[in-house]
This record gives sequence, structure tokens and C-alpha cells, in this order.
Amino acid sequence: METTNKSRARMPVGDLQRALPLLAVLLVLLAGLLGWSGVRQWRDARLLTDMEHARDAAATAVQSAYDKQSQELARRLASEPVKKALAAGDTGAATAALREGWTGVEHVEIFDGGLEAAYQDAPAFGYSKLALLEAGMQSDQIAARVLKEDKTTVFGLAAAVPQGVAYVRLPLPLLTVGFDGVQAPPGGYLALRQGAFNVRERGNSGLQDGAERMAHAVGKTGLRVATAVPDSEPGPLGLDAIPAMVAAVLMGVLAIVALLVARGGIRLPALGRKKAEGVDGDEPTLGEALLREPPPTPVAPRQAGERDDGARPARTTVEVDPGIFRAYDIRGIVGKTLSIEVAELIGLAIGSVMRDEDLADIVVGRDGRLSGPDLVGGLISGLRKAGRNVIDIGLAPTPVAYFGAYHLRAGSCVALTGSHNPPDYNGFKIVVGGQTLSGDAITDLYERIRDNRLYIANVPGDLQQRDISTDYIQRIADDVQLERPLKVVVDAGNGVAGDIAPQLLEAIGADVIPLYCEVDGTFPNHHPDPSEPHNLEDLIQTVKRFDADIGLAFDGDGDRLGVVTKEGAVIFPDRLLMLFAADVLERNPGALIIYDVKCTGKLQGWVLRHGGTPMMWKTGHSLIKAKMRESGAELAGEMSGHFFFQERWYGFDDGLYSAARLLEILANRPEAPSEVLTALPDGVSTPEIKVDVVEGTPHEIVARFVDGVEFEGARLSTIDGLRADWDDGWGLVRASNTTPILVLRFEADNAEALERIKTEFRTRLQALAPELTMTF
Repeated sequence: METTNKSRARMPVGDLQRALPLLAVLLVLLAGLLGWSGVRQWRDARLLTDMEHARDAAATAVQSAYDKQSQELARRLASEPVKKALAAGDTGAATAALREGWTGVEHVEIFDGGLEAAYQDAPAFGYSKLALLEAGMQSDQIAARVLKEDKTTVFGLAAAVPQGVAYVRLPLPLLTVGFDGVQAPPGGYLALRQGAFNVRERGNSGLQDGAERMAHAVGKTGLRVATAVPDSEPGPLGLDAIPAMVAAVLMGVLAIVALLVARGGIRLPALGRKKAEGVDGDEPTLGEALLREPPPTPVAPRQAGERDDGARPARTTVEVDPGIFRAYDIRGIVGKTLSIEVAELIGLAIGSVMRDEDLADIVVGRDGRLSGPDLVGGLISGLRKAGRNVIDIGLAPTPVAYFGAYHLRAGSCVALTGSHNPPDYNGFKIVVGGQTLSGDAITDLYERIRDNRLYIANVPGDLQQRDISTDYIQRIADDVQLERPLKVVVDAGNGVAGDIAPQLLEAIGADVIPLYCEVDGTFPNHHPDPSEPHNLEDLIQTVKRFDADIGLAFDGDGDRLGVVTKEGAVIFPDRLLMLFAADVLERNPGALIIYDVKCTGKLQGWVLRHGGTPMMWKTGHSLIKAKMRESGAELAGEMSGHFFFQERWYGFDDGLYSAARLLEILANRPEAPSEVLTALPDGVSTPEIKVDVVEGTPHEIVARFVDGVEFEGARLSTIDGLRADWDDGWGLVRASNTTPILVLRFEADNAEALERIKTEFRTRLQALAPELTMTF
């Protein structure tokens, strides 16, 4: 019986030779498939490389043209004829001298420093031109930008002169001639952009939505060159171009060998025959040999519960700083603690978490920082290697990325943003399965990278580009419309909100005056942080100059809101939360309203009087969102300017949506917006006070402060640092979870009580940590 079974398992030579032609055909087809895939991937990679070279060449050419015209204006302003004319107050002669012999110049004009005529009819004059003139007066450098004048796109220059500001209008080709002349291969897309405006574009315009991912800034000009190529499909079995072509060659060689054997060109050795001591016998078949002595199979140790449908990457040599993994997000300095390689590892870690939770799709967006395109490329690469399908929404505020997770039914998203931090910072705000990662979940990402617990799929995930800004605007405008128009100045601080905030507020019925709404990752005008009063100075002046109803400011990624009245008063976010709470409680009696420990002591009584349930909680957008989900709160807010609406919205922090709800409330009231806002309960208070910690850690200092402190007559809360509430005021000290500082805030019924409370805290802190430099 054993001999019979072995005979059945062995294929005779004749049968094998008859099967070889079919095998050869299959090998040829497989070789063709692999070869075509390799050639296609090589062609796609070549197109990508050529487009990157074209992008870099275009950026260099535009920078050169920009510098040439700027330097020409500077040279002419320094010339004797112009200097003499300006010194004599003869603006006509100065204008003529500036223009004389300047090839291509269309118009030269000198405006008075007040720009009164321009501001009297700003829409007709042009907001972009007005912003250029203001920039020229405020800087000792030549200001330049692309703008529209008389419905024509032109290149404008402005520079301060003793009489005000000199303005020069040049035809756009003087700036774009180098861009237009760059050799770019067919099939790709190339665009010169300023903010959301395409100054010039070439190639396949169907790729424009995905071009921001590969955009490069043109120095500090506010311009950038964006490029895109069609998505490249992965090869069979996930093989890249060269492995696919090598495999194709091997398959082809095997096919040729099979055909030669079939036709007798190559003789097979005697199969199934052997001579041993003159006796014929049977050689074991390959299957039999393997059964007798199976080869050893190395098995890597696997984590408990881990599926074996993927692989682990080789241990990385990339150094990842654990300090970038913060309490609420990941944040670091580009070139020091953040790089493309680190971003890819973070993408792998996030993808590994998603794989453990059986989540496939994730939305990715980024702010306007110059490092964004490179870092988001690394992030997406890591996510796809982990088998996740990525929907890249390009340049978008953080709340639009959050919205995308709901709207596109992905449930997960990453916003690549440095928020309100300096230009060389960047970071990651992460939502997985509807949960904003914070605390231990953020730490787990680092530990996965450190311990090499990263999942790599056999086949990379898909990538698609989507622009959802129109959907976001439409979703809000369908729900929020103003009862009467309000004139609003919007200051985006050159952050990513500038690309969408004016459109959104106009869509709900506001008359919008944009200020610093051109997306520029260098933040040339002021830091995009509305919680710092000095960052609102330009907004206050612009509101007064235009006699606007209100001024709105957004931070670098659009998830925080700042507000000023037409009289120049800053309305702190905790007072805005009162207005929002009263509105929400009208429709939802008894609803829970959450506020953080830095908010006014008057909030509790306000919420109670309006029929709500107040709750004070820890500071931090992810911590607030988690508490909202746990408690079912309808509304929450932080002193930093984060507002979270569950009623009529999705419960995430959204400065843009909060602005729309604020205008809705104000437009429904018969009083002027300033009257509504100034009527909110107020005391004598400080903004957030920040004290740098140079020795030890902020958390260590706060822990020691909490352990030994006693405040007579005060009610103490230690849910986040220490807050002491007296009948006439309160004080707070807590450790920042994002930077090495102590955060303090004080409020009282009058100046004397405020000073008393500040002194109480200052005295105890100085005794505890004498090395601290008190800033209050």
C-alpha cells in the first residue's frame, strides 16, 4: 500500500513534459504583468522626480524675478533724483523719477501715510492692495505681492517713503516668466500659488487638489510652487519597480527553460530512478523529501493577540525624541526633533493602532507651515505602509480635518499642525476611531516606535486626494444664517484659517474685511495666537478704521477664537462661553456646560441662573473632549479660546464654527454687538500669565506647591494644578502640558482684591522656587 501511494504522488516524466508548455505560458503572462508593472512604476517615479525638479526650478526662477524687481525699487528709491524730490515734498517728480527707464512698469503712485481715501471705499480700492501698502509702511523692507487691480492680476511693490508709501504696479509676467519657461514633463501639474489663489498653473488641472502635498515655498515671498502627479498604483504583491522587473526577468528565464525542456532541447535527469549497488530504485519525490525532513521555519516571537498577516520593519536607526510626545498631541521642532523619517514612524505607529482596532480609513490635513508638505508626505507614507487608506485633504484647518473624519465616514484623522507655535514647530493632532489621542495613548505611540511594535501590511493602503472645504462651508451655512448683516474684520494671522474663514462667514451673511488672511507659514505680521493681547493690536486698529461691528482672530490652525469689540476691548473666551451657554440652554434646559480651571469664577453662577449644570474640568482640548463624551455635555470651552459644541455640531473644538455661532447670536439681538458683549459679567482679571521654568519640571514645582500650601478662607481645587477661590476672587497655578512653563491666572471683584490674591501666590511660589522669575 505504501508503494502504491508513493507511485500516485509521483508525476511521470512524460506527464511533466506535457504540462511544461502550459506552465511556460503562465510564466510568460506573469512575467509580462510584472514587467509592465515595473516599467509603469519606474515611469511614474521618473515623472515624480522630473516634476520635483521642475517645481524647484520654478521656485528658484520666481524668487530671482521677485528679488530683481524688489531690488530695482530699492535702488531707485536710493537714487539722487528720487531722494531730492522726496526731500522737497514733490511727489510728482519722485513718481516720475521712479518710473523713468523702468522696463515694463505700468503705474507708480505715492500715497499719504493715512491712506484715508483708500479706507473710505476699501472694497473698490482692493483689500489686497491696501494690505500691501500697509505692509510697505510697517517694514523697512520692500513689500511685494500678487494682487488684482481693475480685474487684472498684477505684481505690486510697496515701500515706505517720508510722505507715506510708494506703490509700483508691474505686469505679472515680470514675476512669472521663469515659471512659464520651466521645462515640465507632460502628465503632471505645476502651480504658482499665493494663499488659495492660483497665480499661474500648468499641466493636468485635475490634479490641483492634491498639489499642496508637494508644495515648496518661494523663500519668504508668501508664494509657493505646488506640484502633483497621478497616483501610482502599487505592483503585484506590493513589489516596487526594480523588484518587479527582476521578478519578470526570472519568470521569463523559467518560461524559456520550460519550453526547451518540453521540446527536448534540455534533457531532464532520470526522475524516479537511481542506481545503487546495481539495483534500480525510486528516488523520493520533492513532497516526500519534505515530509521526511521538513526544513526549519524561523518563527519571530509575536505579541499576544497579534495577527500574522503582516511583517515588522527592520529595527529603525532613526532617533525619536520622547519629549515630542506631549499630553494632548505630538509637537516638535523641524530639523531637530521632527523630520520626514520621524513623521513616517509616527504614521506607522498610528496605523498600527488603527489595525489593532480594525480601522481602515484615515483623513489627513495640514496647516500652512513650510515644513508641512514634506512632513505630511512622511506621515502618509507610514500610514499606507501600515495598510491604512489615506484621504489627503491638503491644506486645511484642524477642525476641517476633524469634520472630514465624520463627513467622509473615516472615523480617524491626523491634523499636521504646529498650532500657535513659532514657524519652525510642527506637530500632530490625532483622532482614532472618534477618540482624540492624549496622555497614555500618545505615550503608547512612542513606545510602539521604541519597541519596534510597528505593523507593515503586505499591500500598502490606498491614497486619494479630496477637497472638503466647500462641504464644510455648506454644512455650516445650511444651519447658520444671520438675521442681519454684520461687518466683521477677520484676522487669521497668516494661518491656515485665512483660506476658509472669510468664505465661511460671507456664506452665512457677514460682510467680511480680511486681515492677514494670506496663508504664509513664516507668519510675517504677528504670531497667530489670539490668547496673547499684543497679537490683537492690528485687529483692534483695523476694526476701528473700518468702523466694523466686531473683530475675530484665529490661531495658526483655526481651532481657537479671539474676539475684540469695535471699541477695542478684548472679550476673553470665558466670557464668550457665557454667551454661548445662555444660547444653548434656551433650547436644552438643564444641559451640562464644561469649562476649564482657567475660566472666570462667575461662570458657575451664570450657568446655574440660566438653568444649566456647570462643571469645572482639566485644561486641554483632548481632555475636555473626553469629558464631554463621558458626561454627554452639550457645550464646553477653555480660556485658551477652544470651544466645543455638541449641540448642532460634532463636539470637537472649532474656532471657525464658534465664530459662526457667535455672529448668529449677535445678529439675533437688537442691541449692537459691543453692547451685548460688554454686558456679560466681568471682573478685574489677568490674561494667562506664563512663568518660565529653567530648573526641574513645571509638574514637579506644582506638586510641591500643592503639598505645602494653605490659603486661609479659600476653597481649593486640585483637579489641574491648584485653584483657590475666595468670595471676592480666585487664583490658579498649573503646569503647562506642552511647554516648560507655569501658567497662572487671577480674577477678583476689584483691583485691591486682585493684588492681594496675586501677592499670596507670588509669595508662596518665591519661597518654594526662588529661581523662578516672576512675571506678575
